[in-house]
Amino acid sequence: MKKSHTTLLALAVAASLTLAGCNRSESPDTSASAGGTAAPAGETADQFIARVNEEVRTLMPELTASQWLSATYINDDSQLLAAKYNERYLAQLNSWIEQARKFEGQQMSPETARAINLLKLGASMPPPRNPEHLAELTTLASKMEGTYGKGAYCTGEGEARQCRQLGQLEDVLRSSRDYDAQLDAWQGWHTIAQPMRGDYTRFVELVNEGARDLGFADAGEAWRSGYDMPPAELAAETDRLWNQVKPLYEQLHCYTRTRLEARYPGRGTVDGGLLPAHLMGNMWQQDWGNLWDVLQPYPNAGDLDITGALEKNYQAQLNERMVKENALIDSDRRADIAHAAQIDNAKRMNERAQDFYTSLGMPALPASFWTNTQFVKPRDRDVVCHASAWDMGIQIDGQPDVRAKMCTKPNEEDFTTIYHELGHVYYYLAYNGRPPLFQSGAHDGFHEAIGDTIVLSMTPQYLQSIGLVGEQQQTQESLVNSQMRMALAKVSFLPFGLMIDRWRWGVFDGSITPETYNSAWWSLKAQYQGVAPATARGEEFFDAGAKYHVPGNTPYTRYFLSHVLQFQFYKALCDASGHTGPLNECSFYGNKAAGEKFWAMLEKGNSQPWQQTLKELTGGEQMDAAPVLEYFAPLQTWLTQQNEGKTCGWTAPATAQSPASAPAAQPATETPAQG
Repeated sequence: MKKSHTTLLALAVAASLTLAGCNRSESPDTSASAGGTAAPAGETADQFIARVNEEVRTLMPELTASQWLSATYINDDSQLLAAKYNERYLAQLNSWIEQARKFEGQQMSPETARAINLLKLGASMPPPRNPEHLAELTTLASKMEGTYGKGAYCTGEGEARQCRQLGQLEDVLRSSRDYDAQLDAWQGWHTIAQPMRGDYTRFVELVNEGARDLGFADAGEAWRSGYDMPPAELAAETDRLWNQVKPLYEQLHCYTRTRLEARYPGRGTVDGGLLPAHLMGNMWQQDWGNLWDVLQPYPNAGDLDITGALEKNYQAQLNERMVKENALIDSDRRADIAHAAQIDNAKRMNERAQDFYTSLGMPALPASFWTNTQFVKPRDRDVVCHASAWDMGIQIDGQPDVRAKMCTKPNEEDFTTIYHELGHVYYYLAYNGRPPLFQSGAHDGFHEAIGDTIVLSMTPQYLQSIGLVGEQQQTQESLVNSQMRMALAKVSFLPFGLMIDRWRWGVFDGSITPETYNSAWWSLKAQYQGVAPATARGEEFFDAGAKYHVPGNTPYTRYFLSHVLQFQFYKALCDASGHTGPLNECSFYGNKAAGEKFWAMLEKGNSQPWQQTLKELTGGEQMDAAPVLEYFAPLQTWLTQQNEGKTCGWTAPATAQSPASAPAAQPATETPAQG
């Protein structure tokens, strides 16, 4: 599944914390900085926050509109507008932060105190106070996102020149099992990031300057400050969660390596037992679901070929359209018909996902969603195809303007991504009545977990009920198949969700220097994921930039946390629905009691500490991976049996470590599998 970037670019108040211990330096109250709004004399803290909320409401529509245009109409003009509106917003944010300083130490309501703390953490891209540096920062941010969106791998010369963008290259990794074709597609996409390396180096300098202006040591510390806990504790917390699930991942890794070695004799591993990056069916090795044909445990036990069913449905619809047209229509007309069929098919996939949410008692999506969403890649322009959900900050016919942006294809990966994106959209709808500073997830991991909680409820029986898979036989083999299908999306992602920010924290704090960007990237991927490139990747490359969230500057720890939280949410909602069997058999589709409990959590937004919100849903205040292990218990037992007698684990090169991170576990060593 693609991991979405929720476009709260404008405010990004996905975090909250008490800022005690940040060692903020005092500075004079500058009623207004460049582009800022002057503070009225005698204004109280409560009045200040009320004013800021109104000013946010005013600024949001123009900022989100400029960002939407920049992502869906990539050209120099749209990038300029996005940069300038972002610059204007960040200048205003600086002004609000300066104005808030005069209230430090004063008595105020808990809600106002929380809002002020959120304001100080109001951007994943901390804005420098220096106006010239702020303008440079926003220009670089728009430029890098545009470079990513336009990225293409081109070969040949003249009339033989052929260019392929990300979607086409992903198709090769998804469907081809030709070793060299996959390697070419993987290497080809990674060429698009090389021009970003210098821009990213300067970008890091500027966001670190902005973080220091706010009183943080660096941008990484600012990011880690958004979790209602001291920033120093976050790395230790994520390590604790990772160590809970690491044994399960190691068993999946061992099984996958055995299957790849059988499929690609002599080339199915890289030295040290690492998995070849280009053979994992996914450009970043974050989701192994596209290897179903290689990794399916029991080919004749249960039909879980969702991609095949979706493609079959699309082709049938396309053929029906073609039959209705003149058989001799020209190629351009045929392309128009195919594009229209793609849009209709994508809408049907979204309607199916919407049906799950409405079955829980949640409202239907606003009419504007269906009008304004980008469902497929346009034929006439470059766009950022990375899936994302958007709250545009305005009302249309009395309902929020919420939308999504995808380049949908009829496959399982995109089908589940739609359920994920609608999780963001329904969160937007639920907390829309809150003041803008509280319109975000309880923490950013909550936002990413909502749709994936629904995905966990997409059991084989649910998929059968909506006609995507055949009749499901209740056998041990079919159970293992369904568990493997989910593990290839969920378990495979866990170490990837952790390592990206471990790399960036090191980049931000200087322990990873520009001269070691690429080597540190691959060292961390080897340590956490047990994957490696099949060919040398020197410092002439910038492979981190080939993942959208790096040039897009989206913090990534949220995705790791979401993969823990979604199982906690799922277990709580299964309990609310009255489910009594094994956790992995639960689908709360259609259960209004589960839906009511879910909606109550969504409606809270970020108005209270996440620990309280979590307790109201699950009964506990601590993030816990135990439900992950409970869910996958049958698969873990089966994997241990399959791996018996094999040498599991892997040997990773020396790993770059960030001083900001907790003490890391030693690199995995080859040890016999238990059992």
